[in-house]
Amino acid sequence: IAAARISEEEARFEATFQTSLAYAAQHRATGVRPETALRQETWEALTGVELPLRTGGTLRFDLADRQSRRDPAGGAMDPTYEPSATVSISQPLLRQAGRRVNTHAIRLARLGEQAVQASTRLEVIRVLAAVDRVYWRLYASRRVLEVRRQDYELAERQLETARRLVDSGARSVVEVMRAESALASRLEGIIAAENAVRERQRELKRVIHRDDLPLHSETVLIPSSEPDPVRYDLDRPAMVARACRQRMELLEIELQLAQDDSTIEALRNDLLPLVMLDYSYGLQGLGESRSEAWDLLDSRRYGQHRVGVSLVVPIGNVAAESRLRQALLSRRQRLQSKADREALIEQEVLAACDSLETAWQRILANRQSALLAERLLETERRQFALGLNTSNDVLAAQADLADAQSAEIAALTEYQIALVDLAYATGTVLGSARLRWDDAPAAP
Repeated sequence: IAAARISEEEARFEATFQTSLAYAAQHRATGVRPETALRQETWEALTGVELPLRTGGTLRFDLADRQSRRDPAGGAMDPTYEPSATVSISQPLLRQAGRRVNTHAIRLARLGEQAVQASTRLEVIRVLAAVDRVYWRLYASRRVLEVRRQDYELAERQLETARRLVDSGARSVVEVMRAESALASRLEGIIAAENAVRERQRELKRVIHRDDLPLHSETVLIPSSEPDPVRYDLDRPAMVARACRQRMELLEIELQLAQDDSTIEALRNDLLPLVMLDYSYGLQGLGESRSEAWDLLDSRRYGQHRVGVSLVVPIGNVAAESRLRQALLSRRQRLQSKADREALIEQEVLAACDSLETAWQRILANRQSALLAERLLETERRQFALGLNTSNDVLAAQADLADAQSAEIAALTEYQIALVDLAYATGTVLGSARLRWDDAPAAP
């Protein structure tokens, strides 16, 4: 669409072909006597080409063929042929003069196309980042579902152990009841985790938006890429500088500022007086036959030159001054918006760096917590086998292990999402996307 606008503005300088055919007849008195009346018939065919110039002027070529019949005495009317050829040019000298001013609209359209490309690239990055985020949330949901199922299996094993000990008389039947109650509560966790997986799958299908993968499809999406947590030592000032160079929002503002500069230049030109230089050169022919008249025209014996200058000076010129003042203030406002956007981008980059570092620390802390929870569970199981604790202690240790594993999964997921957010904050996509930017195809 933006490329088509450029073609539209460039078409303003296309030549136009004009042609017309006219017939006129008159019978008028030239004196008090009827025999002095004048009768005249005229046929005129006109063909011309007009070419707007990028300097602001207009170049015209006109070719006319005129046939006249006149009879001042009321007798037969003999034809007279008067062909003519004219070339003329009209060129402004101050206002609307020069290629720079007259190509202002084309320049705005080209800058607008670049701005649209920047906004399109920003939208592509946004969609890819959204896909990455939803992917990792789906990954986390499936891993949490695995943890809940594992927790359910551990609760089943605890129930079997409690039943054996009760059957052997080593424990009371209350241990079986405790294990059965815990097993039922674990089932609710599995149901909630399965529902979360389905929701994340639908969200990913919506973001991917493929025709062969509608939201209501039964296709199961299984993440195949595993997290690869690596600690990065980030150079924050360099990241902020890179973001200010690469963020498409800033590029859009820069292009808008370039449009403002061109607009201000054009509006300054509107303050000047309008001085027009006109020149025309014409050839004429005359004869009683068309061939005779055209031969005389071709001989270039009779011609005429005309040169003229016109001046239009606005009195007051308040409207043009107001438009210029608005453009200057709009540019100043946009400069302030650019400064605000740069500060916001810096804040986003620094926040993304903090989130990445925090997520890494959470990975380390939750991994250690998961290892300790697993060791505690094994200790509680041995204590239960020796009759030194109850099923509640074992089941509580199992729940703590599941929670620690879920927290570790959440930390891994948040770390991957923090990487995505940091890439988005710097105006890029992750290298694993292997995205290559190509120029947009030309408009048809």
